[in-house]
Amino acid sequence: MTASESPDQADDAVLNEDESQNEEPVTPAPPRLELREPLTPVVETQVALDEITKAIAAAAGPVALDAERASGFRYSQRAYLVQIRREGAGSALIDPIAFDDLSQLNEAISDAEWILHAASQDLMCFAEIGMRPKALFDTELAGRLLNLPRVGLATLVETQLGRSLAKEHSAADWSTRPLPAPWLHYAALDVEVLIELRDILHDQLVETGKRDWAAQEFEALLSFTGPSARQEPWRRTSGIHKARGRRALGIVRSLWEARDAIAADRDITPGRILPDSAILEIAQAMPKDLSTLKGLRSMRNRGPRRFLSQWHDAVEQAMGLAEKDLPTVGQRFDGPPPPRSWADKNPAAAARLGACRELVARIAETHNLPTENLISPGALRALAWEPPAEHTTEAVSAALASAGARQWQIDLAAEGLATALDASPAEPAKKDSDGE
Repeated sequence: MTASESPDQADDAVLNEDESQNEEPVTPAPPRLELREPLTPVVETQVALDEITKAIAAAAGPVALDAERASGFRYSQRAYLVQIRREGAGSALIDPIAFDDLSQLNEAISDAEWILHAASQDLMCFAEIGMRPKALFDTELAGRLLNLPRVGLATLVETQLGRSLAKEHSAADWSTRPLPAPWLHYAALDVEVLIELRDILHDQLVETGKRDWAAQEFEALLSFTGPSARQEPWRRTSGIHKARGRRALGIVRSLWEARDAIAADRDITPGRILPDSAILEIAQAMPKDLSTLKGLRSMRNRGPRRFLSQWHDAVEQAMGLAEKDLPTVGQRFDGPPPPRSWADKNPAAAARLGACRELVARIAETHNLPTENLISPGALRALAWEPPAEHTTEAVSAALASAGARQWQIDLAAEGLATALDASPAEPAKKDSDGE
């Protein structure tokens, strides 16, 4: 202690020194990913498209691709920007709205492997503009098969390549024209290192013995045509459990269908026409006339009020339906009911599901896989709810294959699942067919 220090000051100094020694060292943020070449103008003329197509065709190797949509703003899922990169040709940003399609670009890369991140999100919008891969590598799916803790593109770029990738414009309205320069820079970065990332993940798949599994997954994606259509999509309305009774459900259905028609006609995402919360408020209130409807809280906003007469017509239509024409409470047409209701409605199926889940969890842990990538939750629920008559490996294999399971998944799980089913009650004792 110096002459100028008090005992308390000396104690504080020792305490601060001890605390500093116990502090975790601050890990410096990885350097930001930057473009290797200057950003070129967006391709939006036929001359520019011909030039970039020629350059990409002359280059070699796999092709990194991405597409930007405007899901939170538009009804359609069309691509509003296409990003492409190939070694020897660099990167290009293409405005697909400026062309009838991009089939000439598709022809230029027809024999190349496409590298996509979360391919199932973009394959359909690529198909709309005349582009379909003959071979692909999905970096997100590869990360899942490797059981990496987080598989977003930014995370993979950081953990595998040691670079930080900002995602601040991921939810932007890409239908905006002209697109702001910062957005274009962001979009170009999404394909900047996809080729390098693909090579690293490929090597890890080989090292872990999972490359053939990945190949089967990628092959299945080539025929992907989007999620199956729901028979009653209006039942996905958020908060629908608040609609009590068949009449209220009829109003939800009628409003949902009216909103969907308006949204499709104007190419605006439905939630921006009328939020789900407004649909539920109207269904609960069951307004008897236009004045009552107009007075609801959700109708105070300018957006919903623009279509007040359409909402009134939808409510009147639902209120005028005969009881037999109203939707059934709890009815489902998209597979088994939620598992939380199984113990009461179908205890035998609940027991089977528990046994199957336990089996899948053990196999997944053994092979270092996420359980949902070993057997999809939907396929497992379907198997447990309505198992094959005979609990044999062959019968279970056929059931899994019909649900879309790949051969590697069937090879790993079918025999064990047959045993799990055989150890559980065979016949479901259904209490009702509502599915809720």
